[in-house]
Amino acid sequence: ALLLAVLLWAPWRALHGAPLTELSGDQDFQLFLQRNLEFTRKIRGDVAALQRVVCDTLQLCKEDELLLVRQELDIAPAPLEQCHRRTFQAETCFSQIRAGLRIYHGSLATIRALLPGHAGLVETLQLDMANLSSNIQQQMEDLGLATVTYPTESQDPLPTFSSHFHHQVGGFFILANFQRFLETAYRALRHLTSL
Repeated sequence: ALLLAVLLWAPWRALHGAPLTELSGDQDFQLFLQRNLEFTRKIRGDVAALQRVVCDTLQLCKEDELLLVRQELDIAPAPLEQCHRRTFQAETCFSQIRAGLRIYHGSLATIRALLPGHAGLVETLQLDMANLSSNIQQQMEDLGLATVTYPTESQDPLPTFSSHFHHQVGGFFILANFQRFLETAYRALRHLTSL
């Protein structure tokens, strides 16, 4: 299953295409949106389950208590500003969602190392993320939006941590950032259903 996730993975960037407003009534596009809203909701649920495990097993539950430690860590959220700007552009938003999914897909290895007893949930999550990314790429190709595929060697390096505690807090913030990322992606997909 993990091999499939790796095979589906290809960082790419969308080029500018036609605005999607004329596609809002397209039934296939609406079906794509509904299906992937459900998919995004499922992924959010899996991330929330991992957040509960981190809270229960590592006693890391409240973000505001960890902000000082966060400053020592090199963990930035994946950008998604194209998905909530007034100048919303579906193709650049889709492109940012896919790029972000790739980043979080890789950084979940940090979570798997922290929670070896929950490796199955992490792998399921990674597979779902790869499938969501693949669905978006397929939809963009169906809509005639150009996509560019880059070689997979350019994978982002995993963050390194100076101590086990920093690793734990890093894992906490990766999940917190990912959850916010998914909420924004979900809102963007929902926004497209109402165009």
